[in-house]
Amino acid sequence: MRKFSGDTLLVATHNSGKLAEIADLLRPYGIRVVGAAARNLPEPDETETTFAGNARIKAHAAAKATGLPALSDDSGIEIDALNGAPGVYTADWAEAPNGRNFVMAMTKAHDKLVARNAPRPWRARFCCTLVLAWPDGHDEVFPGTAEGQIVWPMRGDNGHGYDPIFQPDGHDITFGEMSAEMKNGISHRADAFAKLVKGCFD
Repeated sequence: MRKFSGDTLLVATHNSGKLAEIADLLRPYGIRVVGAAARNLPEPDETETTFAGNARIKAHAAAKATGLPALSDDSGIEIDALNGAPGVYTADWAEAPNGRNFVMAMTKAHDKLVARNAPRPWRARFCCTLVLAWPDGHDEVFPGTAEGQIVWPMRGDNGHGYDPIFQPDGHDITFGEMSAEMKNGISHRADAFAKLVKGCFD
């Protein structure tokens, strides 16, 4: 497994919440994090049907464009009673005329569960795949998950995305009710990140 060397890592995301989470996780390693927006990078089309496939597209495009090692994340929520949906289409469910609307997306998930008369608990997991790519085309891939259930109504104003309806196993509050520090310790991204650190930074 290739080790990361250098002091600057490009994070191939335009999502400010995701960028902040990754920057927090990397801070102990003294690595400067730069987001895709700061480099005016376009968002490549995510044409794959897996988290790993889409993460690879983003990481390699960013590494090639900047000459820097690039870390990308593709993540989403899988709801068992919806046959794993929205999955890789998690963000697509939030697309609205004025930008992404995650209240709409969470409501859509709830309405589909009710329409299917799905028995509770509504089991679900957040999935995250991190890909670290180098300009020479090499990459390393790290998947992570956080198991839990969908709850309704939405609870909490913290986090981003579907956090207010996801209650992780072993807790009685949602990601949306947790502090960033608490969530970052148990999230799908933390799981993938621990594998990344062990593989490429330790």
